[in-house]
Amino acid sequence: MTRQSDKKPVPDEAEFDAFFPSPYSLTQYVPPKTDFDGADYPNAYRGGKWKILLIATQERYLKMDGGEFFSTGNHPVETLLPLLHLNSAGFAIDIATISGDPVKFEMWAFPKEDQAVKGIFEKYREKLRSPLNLQQVWGDGFTKDTPYIGVFIPGGHGALNDIPFSRVIGDILRWANANERYYISLCHGPASMLAAQIGKPNGSKFIYEGYEVAVFPDTLDSGANIDMGYIPGKMPWLVGEELRKLGIIPLNKGITGQTHKDRYVLTGDSPLASNNLGKLAASTLLEDLAERQ
Repeated sequence: MTRQSDKKPVPDEAEFDAFFPSPYSLTQYVPPKTDFDGADYPNAYRGGKWKILLIATQERYLKMDGGEFFSTGNHPVETLLPLLHLNSAGFAIDIATISGDPVKFEMWAFPKEDQAVKGIFEKYREKLRSPLNLQQVWGDGFTKDTPYIGVFIPGGHGALNDIPFSRVIGDILRWANANERYYISLCHGPASMLAAQIGKPNGSKFIYEGYEVAVFPDTLDSGANIDMGYIPGKMPWLVGEELRKLGIIPLNKGITGQTHKDRYVLTGDSPLASNNLGKLAASTLLEDLAERQ
């Protein structure tokens, strides 16, 4: 029997009126191990030029519609499993946040018995704690010769804080779209596609209009996630709803680990898609580079 108190969000003592997910919700969403089943890429990239730009959130607290805070950040599995695959496929990884402040993680979602996730976390721990400043990475702008083959923006509710409203992220996404570079994201991470509207030249088309994506479904954030105490109240806004306003088409109704490729956009529906998206991203990029050479 589940006690009703187990469905109450847990107060975060570091901040007034802030909450972690309820104990019950963590039993539903946080298994001790992921579905990782290996990352063997015999054709791994060894050219030394092409890299991945991982853009993470530096924000911990998402202010909910009722004024309370959700203690969130980036989801560790959604960040680390795709990172593991891209690393195993031979790509160097640059990690950045908007101002260079440390990447924030939902450590309550860390799979404590998963050695593969632990291993990649340890490898990149210092880069995550001391990321690059994204504005400095962008500098005077990227060119067709800038060596990022992919831009990876992981999920977690924290991705709704700063990333969708960032001019520099909008600039980077428009550059990627214009230069046939890959956009990789999952769960709440596709909220970052909204940034492509920030600073868009007057009269130009929104670059992702008509694209299909896998994304965390609004029905869970407006229903079950509140009922089970995963989030402490009503969301300030819903990702799918805002994407639809700009002509993006969310495909999935639930979370099954679904991934999707639409041109140079690779997306996944939830933490369950982390391993699948990592495989899709690594294999797609390797196949692309084989054709470019």
